[in-house]
Amino acid sequence: MRSIFSQSWARYSLKKPRKNYIRALPHTSLLIFNMGVDKETYDLKIELKPEQPIQLRSNALEAARLITNKYLENNIPGNYKFRVLVYPHNVIREHKMATGAGADRISQGMSLAFGRPVSIAARIKEGQPIFLVRTMKENRTVAVKALRRAAAKLSGTYKVVAS
Repeated sequence: MRSIFSQSWARYSLKKPRKNYIRALPHTSLLIFNMGVDKETYDLKIELKPEQPIQLRSNALEAARLITNKYLENNIPGNYKFRVLVYPHNVIREHKMATGAGADRISQGMSLAFGRPVSIAARIKEGQPIFLVRTMKENRTVAVKALRRAAAKLSGTYKVVAS
C-alpha cells in the first residue's frame, strides 16, 4: 500500500530474535545507492521530491534508479553524481485470503491477520528528497529529464527541484 495511514508495526531485532514481530526480513531490491563520478566542479543540484507522504517499495525504487542512471550514463557519461537518498526499512505484510467457492470453510479469517512479510518499503515524508543528481549547469535539461523518467516509475506525484 502506498499511502501511510498508521505507524509502522514491523519490528526486527537482532538482540532478541524470539520477540520479533517478523521472523525473517525480506530482501531489498535496492542495493546500489551511489552512482557516477564525484567531482568538486559540479555547480548544479537537482532533487526529486514527493508532493505527499508516500510509501515506496524497494523494487519500485530500484526500477526508478536503473532508468535514471542509464539515461544519465548514455547522455552525460562521467559528468554526474547520482545518489539514492532513502533506504527501504519498513516491512510490508500481506494476509492472503482464500477466494472462490467454499473459501469460508478453508480460510482462517482474522486469526493472526498481520500477515507474512512480502516486501520492504521506504516511508517518505512530503518534500523529502528521494534522488539527488549533481552535475554542471549545461547538463540541466538531461538531469531534469532523467528524474522525470524516474518519477514515471514511482506511484504518486513528484516535483523536480533544482538549486
